[in-house]
Amino acid sequence: MAKRAGPMDIYPLLPQTNCGECGEANCMAFATKAAEYTLGIKACTPLYREREYAKKRDKLEELMRPPVKEVQVGTGEKKVLIGGELVLYRHDLRYMHPTAFFIDIADTASAEELKKRVKAIEDWTYLYIGINLRLDGIALRSVSRDPKKFAEAAKRVGELTNMPIMLCSLNPKVLAAGAEALQGRRPLLYAATADTWQELTDVALKYQCPLVAYAPGDLTKLKSLATTLDQMGIDVVLDPGNEYGAALGTTVDDFSMLRRAATRERDQGVGFPLLATPISVWGDHKEGEAEELARWQETLAGASMIIRYADILVLHSLDMWVQLPLTFLRTNIYTDPVKPVAVEPGLREFGSPNQDSPVMYTSNFALTYFTVESDIKQAGIDAYLVVVDTEGLSIQSAVAGRKLTADIIAEAIKESGVEDKVNHRILISPGMAARLSGETEEASKWTVKVGPKDSSGIGQYIGDEMWKKD
Repeated sequence: MAKRAGPMDIYPLLPQTNCGECGEANCMAFATKAAEYTLGIKACTPLYREREYAKKRDKLEELMRPPVKEVQVGTGEKKVLIGGELVLYRHDLRYMHPTAFFIDIADTASAEELKKRVKAIEDWTYLYIGINLRLDGIALRSVSRDPKKFAEAAKRVGELTNMPIMLCSLNPKVLAAGAEALQGRRPLLYAATADTWQELTDVALKYQCPLVAYAPGDLTKLKSLATTLDQMGIDVVLDPGNEYGAALGTTVDDFSMLRRAATRERDQGVGFPLLATPISVWGDHKEGEAEELARWQETLAGASMIIRYADILVLHSLDMWVQLPLTFLRTNIYTDPVKPVAVEPGLREFGSPNQDSPVMYTSNFALTYFTVESDIKQAGIDAYLVVVDTEGLSIQSAVAGRKLTADIIAEAIKESGVEDKVNHRILISPGMAARLSGETEEASKWTVKVGPKDSSGIGQYIGDEMWKKD
C-alpha cells in the first residue's frame, strides 16, 4: 500500500526560506498543513514564481497528486469538481468532493416540458442542519438518437440554466452535435467505448470536454481505454457498468476494486472518478407496475453507490422522499471526520426579546443548534440564546469531554453581551447539562434554572414561566 506524503516528505521540496507568503510562520508549518491537504501547494508562491525552484515544484506536484484525478464538469460558479480523492476510507483523512447528483432529461421532451423539468431540478432544495441541500447537474439523454434534435435540446437546456450538463449517448455523432451546441460549457460526454473512443477523442479535445470511458463487465478493457484517453490529454471518468437488483453485488464489487486499486495500490490506470447510474433501475420497470417501486429501488441503488465511492450519480426521480435520503447520506459522509459540523458561537435573538425575556444557552454542534432554533421558533418565543463554543460537540458529549464547563459557559455569557440586554440574571440550562448548574452559578454569578432535556419542551417550559419560579 502506497504511503501518503507526510510533512518530512514535503519539507525538503519547499524553498525553506520561511518567507511567510503562504500565511504560515515557517516552511515546516506549511508542510504540515499541506500534508493534511488543508493548504494547497500553490499557496507557496516562491515555488511557482522563482525559476530556481522549478525542479522542486515538479517533484512536489507529483508527490501531492491525488491518486484519483480531479475532473471539472461545467463552468462558472455552479461547476462541479469530482474525484480528487486521497484515501479509501474516510477516517484515514476525509473525502474531498461530494458525490454529484445529475438528473435526467430526455431530448424528446417538448419545450414546455423541458423548461418545467429544468426549473424543478434547479429549484430542488432542502435546509438540513444549516446547509442548503441541492442537486448538481442535468443529464440530457438522447432518446431520439437524432443528432439535430439532440443539439437543439442541448442548446435549449444551456439557455435555461448554468448548471453543469452531461450529454448521454453511445453515438459519437450525437455527442458531437451536443458538444458543439454547448461550446465553452464543458459538458461531460457519456460515453466512449472500445469501438467509439477514437471519434470521441477528437470531439473531447476540440470542445475541451471530459469524457466517460465505458466498458461494462470488463475492468481490464476499461483500464486500457481510460489509460489511452488520459495519455491523449483528456479528463477521464469511469463507468465499469451498472447492474442493480440481483446483480447489485457485482456493481459494488467493481466500484470497490477500482477505488482500492487507485488509492491503495496507486494504479494510475484506474485513478479516475467513478460514475454510477441508479437510473438504470427504470429499464426494468414494466408498464402497469407501481412507479413507487422503481423510485424505491433507485434510492437503494443510489445509496449503495454513494457508499461505494461513486463520484457522480445519474438519477431520474425528483420526489423529495427519494432525494432526501440520498442527500442526507452524502452530506454525512462528505464531512471532515475530525471537524464536527458546527455553527458560529455567539448570541442569537428570537422574536422581539426585551429586558425581561428569558436567556438560554446551547452548544454550537449544528444538529443541536438547529433543533433548538426550530423548537424556539415553532413555540413563538421571544428569547435570547447564547451559543457556546463546544468545538462542535453536542451538549452531552461536550459535558463528558470537558468542552462544556462552568468557566466556558460563564465566559460565553460575558462575551455575548447578553448581560447588557436583560435586567435579570437567570440562565436556563439544557437538561443534559444539569450537573453543571451549581458550578455555573458560582462562575457566572447567574441563577441557573434547569430546562427540559428535550428542546421540544422549551415552549411549555417558557410559557408556564417555570424559569421564574423557585
